[in-house]
Amino acid sequence: MPELSFLPDAVENWHGALPQWLGTAIVCSVAVILAVAIAFGVHWLLFRMLRRVARSSQSESDNIVVRGIARPSRYALVALALVLVSSAFPALQNIWERIGGLVMPLLVGWMVMAILNSLVEAMILKADVNVEDNRNARRRRTRLSIFNRIATFLIIFVTVGLMLLAIPGVRDIGVTLMASAGLAALAVGAAAQPALKALISGFQMALTEPVIVGDAIIIGGEWGWVEEIRTTYVVVKVWDERRLVVPTSKFLEEIFQNWTKTTAQLMGSVLLYVDPATKLDPIRAKFIEIAEQNERWDGRVRHMQVLELTRDAVEIRFLVTAKDSPTLFDLRCDIREDLIQWLAAEMPEAIVRSRFAPVAPLEVLGPPSGEALTQLGGR
Repeated sequence: MPELSFLPDAVENWHGALPQWLGTAIVCSVAVILAVAIAFGVHWLLFRMLRRVARSSQSESDNIVVRGIARPSRYALVALALVLVSSAFPALQNIWERIGGLVMPLLVGWMVMAILNSLVEAMILKADVNVEDNRNARRRRTRLSIFNRIATFLIIFVTVGLMLLAIPGVRDIGVTLMASAGLAALAVGAAAQPALKALISGFQMALTEPVIVGDAIIIGGEWGWVEEIRTTYVVVKVWDERRLVVPTSKFLEEIFQNWTKTTAQLMGSVLLYVDPATKLDPIRAKFIEIAEQNERWDGRVRHMQVLELTRDAVEIRFLVTAKDSPTLFDLRCDIREDLIQWLAAEMPEAIVRSRFAPVAPLEVLGPPSGEALTQLGGR
């Protein structure tokens, strides 16, 4: 038995009166309980001070970081306390040597991932997407989100690998596979090809940025907004609240439309058909008035063009601009509705109508003359 001179004499005498294994178990249990209690107490005091400091600052990032690392740091302190206690008791040290290889990589990986997620969340908070031109903020958020998922995958992969290496049987299998790495490497490479392809696609999405979160796109004949970008797929929110789950490779290998690649500002058109005899100047003046009074118009372009003239109608196109795609869609609907109502009330003669030339009946025209019949017969 180890010397327990640091314990009180009463505990030493009581320990000597008990069986050896029972006394060792009781002493180790008491030591573990005291170590865990001290670790919880130190954690509570430390994070109480950190929360006060975070609340006193004006930045929300401090609160996010403190809140994110609070839970994993609590168990890290517990593990540290157990390491210190096990160094004084050989029985605890033997147990810790068996489970420490699993616990320590798990705690370290959890702590690193918590710090990473907290920092990413704090940086995303600084990228405000509520401003009018929010492309740079959306771009920053997209990059942070993709890199966070890739880093999280790598952290989990390394953590699980270290935990498996701590198991003797698994470690021996790994050494055997490394010794015969020919066929094993081919098999693992073939099995991991989809995961590696998705991981590389995630890197390409973050670096090349064909789309970012919030972009208005048309893919597969559907129009919507990029709602979320994952490592292996992209979620597109369609205008009718449906969600399209599109593989990441689609945005790297196929053609799609990105309406907000360089800026969120867009130009749209409204088509109107009027009678060919309609005067166009009043319509142009009314269109300019409607556009200027609509708060959705961004003040850049408002233009009227005559595209085509047919026998029955004149095709007119009205060009307008807005700050983003949803606002542009609503602006187009507003202008179309206002013009139709104004035409019906002020210029009903401009509404397209079909014209038919009247044909006189045969009895009104009378029978053909004899000279006409002679000419027809001669022909």
